[in-house]
Amino acid sequence: MKKLLAMLLVLAMISCLFVACANNDSETDAPTTAPTDESKTNESTDNSDATEPDDNNGDVKIAMITDYGDITDQSFNQTTYEACQKFAGDNGYDFKYYKPTDNSTAGRVASTELAIADGYNVIVMPGYAFGGTIVEVAPQYPDVKFIALDVAKGDLLEAAVANAGETYDYNPDNWNLADYADLSNVYCAVYQEELSGYMAGYAAVCLGYTKLGFLGGMAVPAVIRFGYGFVQGVDAAAAALGLTDVKLNYVYGGQFFGDADITAVMDTWYTNGTEVVFACGGGIYTSAAEAAAKVGGKVIGVDVDQAAIIDGAYGEGMTVTSAMKGLAPTVKTMLSEVVAGNFANYGGKIDTLGLVSDNPEDNYVQLPMGSTQFADGKFTVDDYKALVADMFAGKITVSNDTTKAASDFATVITVDDQGAIK
Repeated sequence: MKKLLAMLLVLAMISCLFVACANNDSETDAPTTAPTDESKTNESTDNSDATEPDDNNGDVKIAMITDYGDITDQSFNQTTYEACQKFAGDNGYDFKYYKPTDNSTAGRVASTELAIADGYNVIVMPGYAFGGTIVEVAPQYPDVKFIALDVAKGDLLEAAVANAGETYDYNPDNWNLADYADLSNVYCAVYQEELSGYMAGYAAVCLGYTKLGFLGGMAVPAVIRFGYGFVQGVDAAAAALGLTDVKLNYVYGGQFFGDADITAVMDTWYTNGTEVVFACGGGIYTSAAEAAAKVGGKVIGVDVDQAAIIDGAYGEGMTVTSAMKGLAPTVKTMLSEVVAGNFANYGGKIDTLGLVSDNPEDNYVQLPMGSTQFADGKFTVDDYKALVADMFAGKITVSNDTTKAASDFATVITVDDQGAIK
């Protein structure tokens, strides 16, 4: 009798196992495409990074809403899109991106609500401009999980406080966000841009450049931190090398794309001796690259490794390095946590991501090891690793104070702060 009962128990367990497998292999809904939205699925067959899904998250559907640009901007949108697409493809999840019809909170809200109406329950949003969208939409859809990249507390407060009819003083430390909006279904990641900006500036001077420029997009906190970090890195390297003739032009374009007016300013810089410009702000690099190409000048990229696109379009060897932040690792980590059923550990948090190791490639802010123009006797891979190790150990500190002026960080270099082009 005992043997019979044991056999029956085994058979029952096997039966349950088959049922569970059948449920995990169930079909997912095909993505729907609205007339104003573009859709693309990942056709990758590489499952090397596949994440084992939690049984309770088999209905995960991932959507991304684009920021100012589109998924070919060689910056925030493209990197986020490709990371979402790869994760969805590798792990068998439905993915679609939505491009708002215009650059406004209303446009972004409309696209977000359309994605939710289409059944997407994990929404990825890249860029500070989503602050107002999150405040408006997230509390209405508590079962939807929102992952926001580069959206800071201040971005959320600006919208939430205004909605309450109060006046925001732009000092987030004076406000409790929870008093104005329930964002327990939102995870925000911001980055220590000043650290990778510092790395890029330090590397550029060590590589022999003494006439530099910073071309920012709009003077928003993330861009300012990149720029101020760059100034500090340039200044530190100049001091370390005993240089007293290092000069840095500094300006904001007032937009995240290049045009004739911005190119004209860059033409003036390069023809007057500027050797390399840190082009920081989406597609604004085009103006710097166009001007650089005329005189054999150099460019530093931003957010992602821009060497391939810049060098491919404007000339081999133009990109000295890129000041990067780990958008793709953030997307992969958070989507993995969602699938594993762990989002509750992250909802309502705003994490500042930076250095997590003395190994450069483990960090959320870094220079690209493969495309940075390292040079023996000037700035090598080992020099870069030593720099990162010192930063991680706290031997080097970098200010993120955006209330100062760029020139306030100069001790041995000269900074010509030219304000804004537009």
